[in-house]
Amino acid sequence: MFKRQDKNELRKARHARVRKKISGTPERPRLCVYRSLKHIYAQLIDDSKGVTLAAASTVESAIGAAAGGADKKSAAKIVGKAIGERAVAAGHKSVVFDRGGYIYTGRVAELASGAREAGLEF
Repeated sequence: MFKRQDKNELRKARHARVRKKISGTPERPRLCVYRSLKHIYAQLIDDSKGVTLAAASTVESAIGAAAGGADKKSAAKIVGKAIGERAVAAGHKSVVFDRGGYIYTGRVAELASGAREAGLEF
C-alpha cells in the first residue's frame, strides 16, 4: 500500500533545503515565518550570533486585540506591520525573507506585504 505523505515533513525538508543557502547577518537579518493552524509568528534572526533581534505574533495580547475577530489573513498582515515597525526601530531596513518552507501565498504573502508596508526591503 501507499504511505500517506506527511505535509509537515515535506515542508521541513523544503525549509532545510532553503536554509542551506540563506542565513541572517548583523547587517541583513533573516525574517523567519512560522505558521500554525491558529497563529502566525515572525522573528528577525541574526544567524551569525544565534540571536533573535525582534519578534511578533498573533499570540501577543496587543496584536491579538488589534486583529480582534478578523480573519487569519488580515491578522497576518498586522503581524507583518508589527515586525516591520520593530525591525526599523531596531535599525534594520533590509532583511532576507525566510518563508519557512511554506508556499508564498495566503497568510505568508500577507505577512510579507505588511512588513514591506512598514518599511522593510526584501
